[in-house]
Amino acid sequence: MIAPGVARARIAALLFVFVWLSGAWFGSDELNPNNATRMFAAISLVEDHDATIDDYAPLTIDKARFGDHYYMDKAPGMTLMAVPVVAAVNAVTGTNARQARLLICEVGASGMMRPRIRLAAALTSALITAIATALLFVMIAELTGSMAAGLFASLSYALGTPIWGWSTTIFGHASAAGLLLIAAIAIWRGTRDAAPSGAQALLAGLALGWAIVVEYQAALSGVAIGVWALWRLWRYPASARWRSMALAAGGAIVALVPLAIYNLVAFGTLLKLGYEGVVGFSGMQQGLFGLTYPKPEVIGEILAGAEKGLIWVAPILLVAPIGLVQMIRQRETRDLGIMAVAVAAIVILINASYVYWDGGSSTGPRLSVPAIGFLALGLGPLWTWCRHRAARVALAALLAASMALNLIIAAVDITAPEFIRWPVVTWIIDKRLAWGALRDFPAEHWGWSPWSGLWLYGAIATLFLAAMLWTLRRPQIQAGSGSAFGTASSSAA
Repeated sequence: MIAPGVARARIAALLFVFVWLSGAWFGSDELNPNNATRMFAAISLVEDHDATIDDYAPLTIDKARFGDHYYMDKAPGMTLMAVPVVAAVNAVTGTNARQARLLICEVGASGMMRPRIRLAAALTSALITAIATALLFVMIAELTGSMAAGLFASLSYALGTPIWGWSTTIFGHASAAGLLLIAAIAIWRGTRDAAPSGAQALLAGLALGWAIVVEYQAALSGVAIGVWALWRLWRYPASARWRSMALAAGGAIVALVPLAIYNLVAFGTLLKLGYEGVVGFSGMQQGLFGLTYPKPEVIGEILAGAEKGLIWVAPILLVAPIGLVQMIRQRETRDLGIMAVAVAAIVILINASYVYWDGGSSTGPRLSVPAIGFLALGLGPLWTWCRHRAARVALAALLAASMALNLIIAAVDITAPEFIRWPVVTWIIDKRLAWGALRDFPAEHWGWSPWSGLWLYGAIATLFLAAMLWTLRRPQIQAGSGSAFGTASSSAA
């Protein structure tokens, strides 16, 4: 028998490695405009020491123009994290973009871009998702008194939703989602005890600040998280409150400094956004950079539409609202549940307010991805609330189906073409998977067949899942102490 704290740490470590490997194992289209424009900017910063993408502008439709120069039209967070990767790959391989002679439709473009984007995704999106997943597991295990609940919620978040697929890209969605979740967990952990934790306040500020650098709209979700943090801090003495607030603000400022530096390098001013100069998307002139007001019909499409509906790519989230309701009904977790609902609602409402709400080529509603972590918070309490074996078997089966579905999406194509109804079936399975069009590490780098790489991943995943379940069943302790969701027979319950 092992101590529950040791078991929890082991499962968290296994989760971290498993989720990171799952993101790093698969890849995405390196010439997708969202991937490409971020990488072009990183290449320019490394090789030309400026942020213009003039030489690469014909290769992407996602760009901004200011004066005679083209720039990336995104928030710079993912690009800035990719800069050291590009520099390292250039140094190790002795190659660069100039030598590859990037030209539109030239084979050299894909060959040069692929290793840089794959490694950048592994060390940014996949890594942040893995950290958030491990922290979510520990949080739910402590909140409910059940490590099984923590494992159920964390696996659902990372591998049962498109978080998995977006963790294979350098789009900002998975990273922003993970950073917002990390900030919320830090606030929860830092305000549980008799005195607030300065370290957790600093972490929350850093995570929230960097989430904004990755995706500007994260600032709106961050407001809800910040208000919730103030609510939880209010019970402490004024001196402790102000210390925590100062540390959080300091962390956020530190995280925002690279944004200021990027703007100075790119535009010569602190206050400028790439979105101001977007080329080719006239809808960005509506409202605030394309944001107007939420449309009810768009909300329906985001949640259940045949083209982008969230429930079709993350069926496990169908039951998440039940757990969130249970959280709100319990006094001890009411504020956490309300915050989770508020953040998820803000993300979806922003998505429904955007003129290009569908996100173009996207398997599922990519602009709503940051809501997923906060919806997943309800899955742990749901597990403990469902005490009948049949109910838990049904939840486990739903999770298994969601994981299998998102394995296919991550392995085949997270950017299904727009205007396709039921894209998982009509595009990913019928037109891609059936022909072995997979993107996995062994196929791209070792010369294996794509199916061989997928089978190897399946074998490794089975070992990780078996190790976590075995560890879960070993500790025999009384669970439920300190839990707002009742008691269970063991920590594995």
